[in-house]
Amino acid sequence: MKFYKSIPIMLLGLILISGCVSNKKYTELQTTYAQLRERNQELSNKYQDSQRELSGANSRVKSLEEQIASEKANIMALQDALNKCLKSSNQGNVNISKLVDEINSSNKYIKQLINAKNKSDSLNMVLTNNLTRSLSREELGDVDVQVLKGVVYISLSDNMLYKSGSYEISDKAGATLSKIAKIIKDYNDYDVLIEGNTDNVPIAQTNIRNNWDLSALRASSVVQALQTKYAVDPKRLTAGGRGEYNPIADNSTVSGKTKNRRTQIIITPKLDQFMDLIGKAPEKGTN
Repeated sequence: MKFYKSIPIMLLGLILISGCVSNKKYTELQTTYAQLRERNQELSNKYQDSQRELSGANSRVKSLEEQIASEKANIMALQDALNKCLKSSNQGNVNISKLVDEINSSNKYIKQLINAKNKSDSLNMVLTNNLTRSLSREELGDVDVQVLKGVVYISLSDNMLYKSGSYEISDKAGATLSKIAKIIKDYNDYDVLIEGNTDNVPIAQTNIRNNWDLSALRASSVVQALQTKYAVDPKRLTAGGRGEYNPIADNSTVSGKTKNRRTQIIITPKLDQFMDLIGKAPEKGTN
């Protein structure tokens, strides 16, 4: 916060030193600074929301896996109890029938959970394959597509995506973005987070305070391009910046810095169907 408060003072100092800037120009600079600060706060808020949603989605997937393991263990226990019932002359037909019903119910529930998870995994692989096949060999050098824990990550290099030292989308990025936008629109049950990342070299732009600003502005540029040029529903889009604090390589080398300067398009499936299934879990009977 001290840095933010020092910017107007620094601007005032530059004006007083130069003696060539009018009060009107100083007021315009103050207004621009306030607008950038407000915009950065909005982007940060949206980014935090999307991170919470992504964390929730991952938690729900983990919950599904735990549910599947629990139900499998329950089937084994029920089967063991059934075997004991069959061997014991003291067990009545009513208890045996009840155990069989519970086993059948649990088996059906497990199949529903597995089918739902397999469907999500299959859609992710189809999405990834369709996108990869649509990209040219040259584009694949600047685009990396991965599926990690049920989430599709599309990583774009800044050399391809932006004009040098800027957050404006370059002309050559249009063809690649149009292909990604088509995939996003084809899979309209997915939410999309655009995440900007930088290296650790301080930005030297008068209208951009730091790498936080640069990463957020770049993500915002991609979001707006997807919305305005390629008709992606803005309700599905979230823009966020992580600055220099999410590196994937060593910033002490040129190649490492190049890898860290990237924008990721993160495509996450909506898990409503999984939550519906969890809510419909069969009640466990008493033996």
